[in-house]
Amino acid sequence: MPILLLFIALPLIEIALFIAIGGQIGVGATLALILLSALLGASILRGQQARAVAMMQGGLRIEPGTFLAQGAFRAFAGLLLILPGFLTDVLGLALLIPALQRAVVRAIGAKATVSTAHVYRTDDVVEGEFTVREPGRDPLDPDRRIDDQRH
Repeated sequence: MPILLLFIALPLIEIALFIAIGGQIGVGATLALILLSALLGASILRGQQARAVAMMQGGLRIEPGTFLAQGAFRAFAGLLLILPGFLTDVLGLALLIPALQRAVVRAIGAKATVSTAHVYRTDDVVEGEFTVREPGRDPLDPDRRIDDQRH
């Protein structure tokens, strides 16, 4: 039920904000702000991808949980900024604030339960027979000749 209410209330709030802000600053400036926020969101998502690749190539120098949480916040903030609307833009920008990120992580951590599982591995040997099959030559291979007797 709360999600249904969110899907009904969010567009209504966004429309009201479009009308109120558009009346104050004009239609052109309102559309420019929405376009700039979408570009900023796309830039954040693109930067997050590059950041993740760089962190994986260079080895994680920060705690993996922190890295994942920061990445999740940035990705969600980028998506909120891409969505048209001023409320989603404000929420997206707020999620980029590190102090707010830490507070959200602490709040989620207080309600989360951590459980660990131990997996014991044994080195069992499974015996069997196998045959190696060479793949057939590609009939479209440019090196194949029509008079090739191997086929």
